[in-house]
Amino acid sequence: MGTKDNAVLDQGFDGIEPMVFESQISVPYSWWAGDTATYFLKGLRDEKKIRALKCTSCGKTYIPPRKTCPVCFVPNTEWKDLSGTGTVQSFTIARRQLAAISKKVPVIYALIKLDGADTAMLHYIEGISPEKMKIGMKVQAEFAEDRKGTIQDIAFFKPVKEV
Repeated sequence: MGTKDNAVLDQGFDGIEPMVFESQISVPYSWWAGDTATYFLKGLRDEKKIRALKCTSCGKTYIPPRKTCPVCFVPNTEWKDLSGTGTVQSFTIARRQLAAISKKVPVIYALIKLDGADTAMLHYIEGISPEKMKIGMKVQAEFAEDRKGTIQDIAFFKPVKEV
């Protein structure tokens, strides 16, 4: 110790050798999703439906659904089924394989504003090369065959073929 790089570590630790251990921990846990998320996720799993909540005060429709309107602060109680089609608002491409990315890179992540919603949701785009991605592109949800009640029940969004 005592180098310029370790000046911060030296404060109060004179004579103590810092030890650094690299490891991985697994912290499995469960939690209750709540009534709003449960209804949303069961709709994905059981009916292949994307449901949003609409504020009865300001009229905004939220996906993912929000129990309380963040604009009006009133409870959202009006459920609305969305078609599953939407528009890419923004996107990014992950090209480096990291442990947190379960799919093979390159992976396209996009903010998708579903038709009938006022907010966008983040999800995967597949069925197009990264070089052909465009903001404003129309996309359609594709559901997973094996659905478990998670956001991954929407396997990905794919470009809508224009006629």
